[in-house]
Amino acid sequence: FALNIQYGVYGGGLDVLHGPFQLYDSTILRFSVSGGHLNPAFTLTMCLLGQCPWWKLPIFSVVQTMGAFLGAGTVYMLYYDAIHSYSNGTLAVTGPRETASIFATYPAPYLSLGNGFFDQVGPAVLGTGVLILSILAIIDSRNRRVPHGLEPIAVGLLVTALGLAMGANCMCAINPARDLGPRLFTYLAGWGPQVFSRNGGLGVRSLEAKSPRVRKQGVTKSGV
Repeated sequence: FALNIQYGVYGGGLDVLHGPFQLYDSTILRFSVSGGHLNPAFTLTMCLLGQCPWWKLPIFSVVQTMGAFLGAGTVYMLYYDAIHSYSNGTLAVTGPRETASIFATYPAPYLSLGNGFFDQVGPAVLGTGVLILSILAIIDSRNRRVPHGLEPIAVGLLVTALGLAMGANCMCAINPARDLGPRLFTYLAGWGPQVFSRNGGLGVRSLEAKSPRVRKQGVTKSGV
């Protein structure tokens, strides 16, 4: 994260590297308590398979989102000076000094609306499916599973592979709680409603990249 601020690296490139270590820490701390449920999509899958009672789904989903929210707040407090130094005191969603993508997933500047839609309907859903299927294979006692206690490392390596393979366009959006929680935090912390809007994401980025007139006149954070 510090490198992401210092060098202005776009989006999820470094998330792919430090994310698995965070996932390892989170999973190993919770594996014996909740089974390592950090993703609402995984919890939903376990409910569908009859391995988790349905009444736990809303509770787990809310707690997972709250955990991501608090995690984003902790990172913001820890790197408060770095964020404001890098952004010149302006918390922006778009532009060369945007910092919102530190916390949540956003499209790359080059991405068109059509390609972005295909990316999120295709690789995002496919990536989440591959993640869940692979985790089920890792924890299935009927498989030649990884040694007991090393499951979090296997899942971390899996997330690394998914991020490297499918994260270039819109970052690695495979966990709804991990995205929604920090996005809610950035909304409340000063980035504003642009964190939820098309104009705060793909619309303005694509327009800025394609229209010299817009670049000349300038684009505000709230839209054109």
